[in-house]
Amino acid sequence: MPRIGGMGEASRLRKRAAEIADEVLFPAALAVDAADRVPAAQLDLLAAEGFYGVAAPPEIGGCGTDFALAAYLLEELASGCLSTAFVWLQHHGPVIAAATAAPSIRETWLAPLAKGQKRAGIALAGLRNRAAPMRVRAVAGGFLLDGEAPWVTGWDMIDVLYTAARDEHDDVHFLYVDAVAAPTLAVTPLELVSVQASRTVNVRFDAHFVPADRLADVRPYAKWSSSDASGSALNGFLALGVANRCCRLIGPSALDADLATARVGLLAADPQTTPAARAAASALALRATAALAVHTGARAVLRGEHAQRLLREAAFLLVFGNRPAIRDALLTHLR
Repeated sequence: MPRIGGMGEASRLRKRAAEIADEVLFPAALAVDAADRVPAAQLDLLAAEGFYGVAAPPEIGGCGTDFALAAYLLEELASGCLSTAFVWLQHHGPVIAAATAAPSIRETWLAPLAKGQKRAGIALAGLRNRAAPMRVRAVAGGFLLDGEAPWVTGWDMIDVLYTAARDEHDDVHFLYVDAVAAPTLAVTPLELVSVQASRTVNVRFDAHFVPADRLADVRPYAKWSSSDASGSALNGFLALGVANRCCRLIGPSALDADLATARVGLLAADPQTTPAARAAASALALRATAALAVHTGARAVLRGEHAQRLLREAAFLLVFGNRPAIRDALLTHLR
């Protein structure tokens, strides 16, 4: 991984993200949209250019938790190919977790994840199932996981799942789980309206054993739930990436100013304002893709046109990563 460090590394990543989006991802986006997985060459390119380590600490070549940089990179890559950006996005939470975990986790996982030698997904949504949340119990030598984790992205393209489950004391355990099917770990592929190449699945755990040295963190469920309630402002830049590409395909229009306004809103968002900023970004993506379809004309409904792909992606992003507060704010936009 390149190790330029500091502002120089951030500048290099910004420049390369724009080049890769325009020269590699966008030209292939229609083919990826029709495929069953993101091409390995695209993810390998991102790893080789240091993008898998962007959230790693500067001392190992990353840029740390620089939200503005992460937002810029995500918007650029999503403007090229949403499927590729969607798979890449999942990796960074596990990198940040490894950087702040106990020394045993940090020493084992941080460098391989930051270099893209190991690639990660997340299995966190199982905590949100109030009726049957993901459960964990301690046993000799480790833990057993039970339950279903929905919406796990990148299956067969990732090595490890950063997985969350609750114990009998209502504490959340975060574990690095090998992303390999087994008699106690089964996957069900999902058929999505877009980003099918992201290989998003539901994962079912049935007394699945995880060694004790894979435990990264433990925190009270109430603390996790409070931080999760507003959703992620960063996720909104997926929608801005879609809107960004539409603006460029349409040419100068009033949408350009709307895109800039939505970007400022997401960059400035705190937990209280994130739902409104996320809703504005998703609504803008839907409006921009509809405008592109009308601008394109009858050809917009042909499978070989970007307009229909982007419109389906905007529909997907209306519900991706939503929380009740985001949904309510978005419904206000759409009524």
